[in-house]
Amino acid sequence: MEPWIPLGVAVLAGAAAIAFALLRFASALNARRMEAETIEARLKELTAAQNEIAGRFSQAIESQSQGQTDISKTLAERLDALGLRMGTSLKETAEKTAETLGNLQERLSVIDEARKNITALSGEVVNLQRILDNKQARGAFGQGQMEVIVRDGLPSSLYEFQATLSNGTRPDCLIRLPNADAAIVIDSKFPLEAFAALKGANSDEERKLAAAGMRSDVLKHVKDIAGKYILPGETQSPAIMFVPSEAIYAELHDVFPDLIQRAYRDHVMIVSPSILMLAVNTVQTVMKDARMREQANLIQKEVGLLLQDVNRLQGRVDNLRRHFDQAGGDIKEITTSSEKIARRASAIEEVEIAPLPSPEKKDDTAKLRLVPGDGET
Repeated sequence: MEPWIPLGVAVLAGAAAIAFALLRFASALNARRMEAETIEARLKELTAAQNEIAGRFSQAIESQSQGQTDISKTLAERLDALGLRMGTSLKETAEKTAETLGNLQERLSVIDEARKNITALSGEVVNLQRILDNKQARGAFGQGQMEVIVRDGLPSSLYEFQATLSNGTRPDCLIRLPNADAAIVIDSKFPLEAFAALKGANSDEERKLAAAGMRSDVLKHVKDIAGKYILPGETQSPAIMFVPSEAIYAELHDVFPDLIQRAYRDHVMIVSPSILMLAVNTVQTVMKDARMREQANLIQKEVGLLLQDVNRLQGRVDNLRRHFDQAGGDIKEITTSSEKIARRASAIEEVEIAPLPSPEKKDDTAKLRLVPGDGET
């Protein structure tokens, strides 16, 4: 037999099932709601994180932009400074280059001028060689050099060219010193042929023969000068033998020092153009000293007259001082008198006039009465 299920139980069972279903649905909804809240919270966190990341990105971008701006500004400043330094450096370099080019141009001009001088000197050397090849021209060359040196250093009254001595000889130049009876003799006929032969020698044998010939010629010329031009009381000792070239003079000293000593022992002094100039300057100094001595008496006389003038001036100054002292005393007395007059005038000015008597009084005559004031009467 089938079991019998009452209707109420069935309804209750259905209600319970429905309630259980609703409970499960509510639980599912609650779970879904909680899940949605969780998702929403996570979405908010994600949104906040995203906003924070966006802010950081924006800050980073702004910082990067500011950094780029600063870098651009710094780079621009450095580029400007670099450009300024480069411009200054280029300007200085251009100025230095221009100065260097100017100096180079000046040096080139000097070099060009020196080249012209060397060319001219070469021509003069050629002409000198031609002169030295001719014996008469060689003598005229030495004579001309000596005359130029003497003329440039001494007045014409102190020298004479080709003067005749008491023995009939004629030296090339005589220099007469002030207050001296004996004159200085200068000979300019140096034997240049032997020197030219010595320089033109191509072998040791030729040089040896040329040196012997030069020694012989120079010694002979020294003896000729000493024998013809040194006259006691008329010319001074030593006489001067002029060598018209510094090179020849140096050659004599270097190669033939014995000739210099031998000439000195024979009272002949060998000189070059520079030494002759020095000797002429010495003569000029001696001449000035002699002139000073000649003027010494005149100077003493003028000094005596000057002292007389000074003494006379001193006496006149004393007289003038006495006049000034007397005038000062007179002025002082005049000042005292004027002060007294001024004081008396002030006293008169301060005098008061007394009032006239009234008409009621029976005085027959009105009299003025001076009343002295406080000032001096």
